[in-house]
Amino acid sequence: MIWKQPVDIDELNNRGKNTMIEYLGIEFIEMGLDFLVAKMPVDHRTKQPIGIMHGGASCVLAETVGSTAANYAVDFNTHYCVGLDINTNHIRSAREGFVYGKARPFHLGKSTHVWGIDITNEHNSLISVTRLTMAVLHRR
Repeated sequence: MIWKQPVDIDELNNRGKNTMIEYLGIEFIEMGLDFLVAKMPVDHRTKQPIGIMHGGASCVLAETVGSTAANYAVDFNTHYCVGLDINTNHIRSAREGFVYGKARPFHLGKSTHVWGIDITNEHNSLISVTRLTMAVLHRR
């Protein structure tokens, strides 16, 4: 297991109150020994004018689930994680329903983490893939 402290789905969702996470309707729904999953609606908040999900919304979902996972994979008392780089490749569009971001680590180092986030639709079709690099910083 990669988690350095207990992960509580309700607590994760409460942390997003009054932020972009809440505004876009992102909700954490599942965690496992080495992954975290959140869902996001494809609606007026997340679509571009031509009616498909905005690529930036995919990046917000990916960074939300990846950075949250990274912060639970370090000791809160001594460290925290912030984003260094995000790269998203869009595979297919989404027009309705929900998309699901699943974050898994590629690398959990002392100074950086690298996470992979796959975003799929309700039919498990791949929408986008993201690589998220996080800096692991010491608390002062």
